[in-house]
Amino acid sequence: MRLLHVVATARQESSRTLVISQGLLKQLRRKLGDLHVETLDLFASDLPAIAGDNIEAKYTLMKGLKIDKSHEESWQEIEKLISQFLGADIVLVSVPMWNFSIPYALKYYIDCIVQPGYLFRYDEKGQPMGMVQGKKMIFVSTRGGDYSENSPFHVYDFQEPYLRAIFGFCGVSDMHFVRAQPLDITPEIRKIAMKNAMQAAKDLVNSFEFV
Repeated sequence: MRLLHVVATARQESSRTLVISQGLLKQLRRKLGDLHVETLDLFASDLPAIAGDNIEAKYTLMKGLKIDKSHEESWQEIEKLISQFLGADIVLVSVPMWNFSIPYALKYYIDCIVQPGYLFRYDEKGQPMGMVQGKKMIFVSTRGGDYSENSPFHVYDFQEPYLRAIFGFCGVSDMHFVRAQPLDITPEIRKIAMKNAMQAAKDLVNSFEFV
């Protein structure tokens, strides 16, 4: 089984998000002996630009036309990212909350891979249809404050709703979130939040059934 770990935190060794993700991966490896993990560090990767030739190629595809040969070489970099995403059985995304939403590097990645004819298409009535089937996505999310459903700050959570919306639009229905919050209040509260998130990650993996 193949897992793509999309790292959307810039903190590396200091990342609390990665601490939880590594614990989750450890549990997955125990459960799946044949797990192959590929890591895509978005802050260390030179992602292709969605501009110039590539933006022209995108709109060409949206019109249902073939990409011009002069744009093919540039567009291949986009296709490599898409193939990497589609080739994974499980996609784990390590994503801290930045300013109520997601880090810019993850938004850039999403803009690269969510392309017509690859992750979604339009039917004869012009309705969008997701093309990603049979994929499990896990999001490990860390937040400085408490954005849970019973918190008055829940309305400021534009991170999880966006991720559910964009990947749901692409056809992904098997999505799971592990949330660590709040982490920036006191050391004692942070310790409890991290412990709870690590347990939630363990429980999540234990609940999975793989064929």
